[in-house]
Amino acid sequence: MQEAQAPFVTLAAGPGARSAAVLDAHDALMAGLPAAALQHAVEHVGLLRDQQVFEAIMAMSLRTYQRLKDQPGKRLDVAASGRLWRFAAILARTADLLGGQRVAEDWLAAPQIGLEQRRPIDLLATPAGTALVEDLLDRMDYGVYA
Repeated sequence: MQEAQAPFVTLAAGPGARSAAVLDAHDALMAGLPAAALQHAVEHVGLLRDQQVFEAIMAMSLRTYQRLKDQPGKRLDVAASGRLWRFAAILARTADLLGGQRVAEDWLAAPQIGLEQRRPIDLLATPAGTALVEDLLDRMDYGVYA
């Protein structure tokens, strides 16, 4: 039985999203996601509760996050919105591929052979690392692991 996905993974549009939906997402990112979206992510994604992971993924200090948390009406800047969106998209894709958010988080936190024993979560801190994780997910989706 497939685990029900947590509401957080719905933040990112899936690969079958219509162009209008993707353009709406672009506009929302340009306007800045509400700080409450980041708080929601931290509350619903265990990986983001690890300070080192959070700071690497969001390129934001814990103190900055705490200030944002006290101002839920405030908006994230475009860069932080994009980083949150990118992480949500990877998490959603991984959850879809592996069968649920919990197993996806476990996979992201574990060293992977296809990434030379690096943890996908650590690679998501950079665009180059993210591309490697996306490539591995593509290969897994097609049944090619090596």
